[in-house]
Amino acid sequence: MKINAKFYPFKEIAYQISLVLILFIGQSFDKSDPHLHWHEVLFLGNYVVGATIINYGILPFYYQKKYWKFTVFIVLIILIVILIEEYILEQIYFPMTRGTKFNLFYTLIDVMPVILILVGFKFAWDITAKEQELEKVKKLMIENQLQFLKSQVNPHFLFNNLNNIYAYALENSPKTPEIILELSTVLRYMIYDCREDFVLINKELEYLKHYVNLHKLQMETRGKVELDIQNTNYQNYIAPLILIVFVENAFKHSLSSQINDIQIVIKTKIEENQLFFECQNTFLLQTNTQHLHQGIGLKNVISRLELLYPDNYKLEIDNSDNWYKVALKINLKND
Repeated sequence: MKINAKFYPFKEIAYQISLVLILFIGQSFDKSDPHLHWHEVLFLGNYVVGATIINYGILPFYYQKKYWKFTVFIVLIILIVILIEEYILEQIYFPMTRGTKFNLFYTLIDVMPVILILVGFKFAWDITAKEQELEKVKKLMIENQLQFLKSQVNPHFLFNNLNNIYAYALENSPKTPEIILELSTVLRYMIYDCREDFVLINKELEYLKHYVNLHKLQMETRGKVELDIQNTNYQNYIAPLILIVFVENAFKHSLSSQINDIQIVIKTKIEENQLFFECQNTFLLQTNTQHLHQGIGLKNVISRLELLYPDNYKLEIDNSDNWYKVALKINLKND
């Protein structure tokens, strides 16, 4: 684990100083004699210097998984701290008592709690800093991936519809101007109104209506489309261009088959901040079964659902009895 040294340097300095001051106050004052004892300051200062060397000089070996170096240098620093206390500080302040003999065990009991506290808090700070860095990277990756997935929808949709308009134009169909008008309305929403990660649900459903009208003009007498939208006055938000992929697939699979009695049923309703969406369409099992679960659109929308609604959506897809059925439930955002 590599820690960024530039991560909130002033906050870390203040954090370390505050921790050391608390230890100084706790160690340097005696309840029965509430005065500053300089020998306690120096003893504790020895521990703090040792812990600081460990925190900023030796702890990086642990993050780099150089465990042998980490262990050897830790032992060496603690040994130096003990020797300074035994052969310098105790000889100055307690030459006739503690300074008369070397007592490794009792000195270790004095040294280790302070060093463990300081190193432990430094380790906790580094872990927190690393987690925040990872969260920023993860958020950036998700934002970039969402932008990439969203950008794939527009060319995919435009490619299909321009092909359809081209075919109608070649036939001099009177429907061509109306199709172009509906397409421009749909594209206006896609280009200008859904730039944000989330949009009002009523805007998304209004876009859905125009999209369905666009394809109704192209179906002619080949079948029937039922669009049932309920409860559009809620001020909930949804990720744009999520529902449209399923509707687009419904039209694509039905229109590309040899069915003359196409049936497409689209239903949406909102209950208690939950969106319930259903899209069903007929298809010929022998002609396009292999294409139902393929294509950039379906993979795209599943990826976006995973990124935007983790554990907050349920998607069920079934293709049986010549019906392709999609049922989607999403917990919507309120703002």
